[in-house]
Amino acid sequence: MTSTVVGMGVGAVLAVVALTLGFWAVLVVAVCMALGALVARVVSGDVDAHRLLDVLRGRRSSS
Repeated sequence: MTSTVVGMGVGAVLAVVALTLGFWAVLVVAVCMALGALVARVVSGDVDAHRLLDVLRGRRSSS
């Protein structure tokens, strides 16, 4: 799947949620989708969890 198709799917899901449940539900769904994508990237090895935690803590590395 291309990123365009994925983006269209995400937009469709958010639009349906917005029409049926309202703004706050859209916000919750969007946050959950972002967290799910982050977890998937950590599991697949695309994102290093230790470096991510260091960035969130404000630590910098020399490399």
